[in-house]
Amino acid sequence: MRAAVVHGPNLRLLGRREPDVYGTTTLEEIDGAIESLAAQLGVEVESHQSNHEGVLLDLIEECGERVDGFVVNAGALTHTSVALRDGLVGVGRPFVEVHLSNTSARESFRALSYLSPVALGVVYGFGVDSYLLGLRGLVAHLRSTP
Repeated sequence: MRAAVVHGPNLRLLGRREPDVYGTTTLEEIDGAIESLAAQLGVEVESHQSNHEGVLLDLIEECGERVDGFVVNAGALTHTSVALRDGLVGVGRPFVEVHLSNTSARESFRALSYLSPVALGVVYGFGVDSYLLGLRGLVAHLRSTP
């Protein structure tokens, strides 16, 4: 089983970007935690980050040919990108939407997600654990689906 983790815009700044909202854990540390959990679960995982919507779309299309599912933190693109939504649906792989912060408790524009209605599930507000819970949910789903 193989999964891809997709990190959207500005997530490379984690650890120093708004630590009161996002914490002090870096993206590299998040990827390390994901890789550790993936090894425990017996799953191969690959992680990607870009600040560019088109690059993310290309990554999803390419990864869709070799992975069974995705864990996606699209960052601000969650609230703006129909193209990202369509790309994820288009590859035909299940995905879990994750966010470090509780997006519903923040600015009103963050309450809208173009991804949630087509996601397998959504996990937000648990910091790094949002990614880990998302991966666990994705793997459980993939193992239970013929």
